[in-house]
Amino acid sequence: MKIILDAMSGDNAPKAQVIGGLTAAEKLGVDIILCGNKDIIEKEMAAYKGDTSRITIHHCSEVIENEDDPIRSVRRKPDSSITVGLNLLNEGIGDAFISSGNTGAVIVGSMQILGVIEGISRPALMPVIPTAKGPCALLDSGANAVCTPENLCHFAIMGSYYMNKVMGIENPRVGLINIGAEEKKGTPLTKEAYKLLKEMPINFTGNIEARHIPAGNADVIIADGFTGNIVLKLYEGMGKFLLTKFKDILMSNIKTKIAALLIKGEVGTFKKSMDYKEHGGAPLLGVNKTVIKAHGSSDAKAVVSAVRQAMKAVESNLTEEIKNCVKINE
Repeated sequence: MKIILDAMSGDNAPKAQVIGGLTAAEKLGVDIILCGNKDIIEKEMAAYKGDTSRITIHHCSEVIENEDDPIRSVRRKPDSSITVGLNLLNEGIGDAFISSGNTGAVIVGSMQILGVIEGISRPALMPVIPTAKGPCALLDSGANAVCTPENLCHFAIMGSYYMNKVMGIENPRVGLINIGAEEKKGTPLTKEAYKLLKEMPINFTGNIEARHIPAGNADVIIADGFTGNIVLKLYEGMGKFLLTKFKDILMSNIKTKIAALLIKGEVGTFKKSMDYKEHGGAPLLGVNKTVIKAHGSSDAKAVVSAVRQAMKAVESNLTEEIKNCVKINE
């Protein structure tokens, strides 16, 4: 398997992407294609002490910056690491593409170069978030600020298949984010989406309020991209806040420091469950190839997780499963 990795995008690029790619290649036994400036990548690779035999560099002379306009940048920077990486994926040179860069450019580029699955109206970003009962899919988390009821139904299908095929959850529970559990609550969008979701061949459990998401009341959470992105950012912020406050409590005096030593293992497990670096990135579901949008602040550890996530998606044949599911339900 070959994973194409954008080595030039992200807050910690290129070091995090290069070291993460090298580590993933060595530990996960996967071939990595690094897209970016060859001289810069080779300089970063020179400091790595491990095996580099599974790494290939594909030189790119341009970089799409975060402040660049997504639509224009894909067209005006054809030799950027994002555009080139997506073209390599489209040509079958790699099996999946990962980028920590400009989210809009990754989405627009994927739609233009790879194409959207026939029968899917819009692709969706789907991060996996932690809950009390295990991982939960959230989609859309930012690809589509404005959605139709049909968009939300397609998100539900794709999210259900991902959690089943990649995460191994039987009959995933699907919830629609709303301001109340009652069917008649919400906006015209959520009311109409509720009616459609009830008729779909998925395990739709109804509306879910934001406060019930951390409890694990659903395995797949559906929302328009505007709402989903707010939920995601609040989730990340609260996770950091709780971990910081918990650490402050444990370090406050001698008694709590002793207690911290006694529960060090449990605290580590909790911290790991809340760390986005453990989950990789957000798959862009609905395009014709596997694309993972990694967190903009990804470090090498997060890059390794994103590679692992991409491998699982490819191994599970997720894209073809979604295509087949859409055909059945047309």
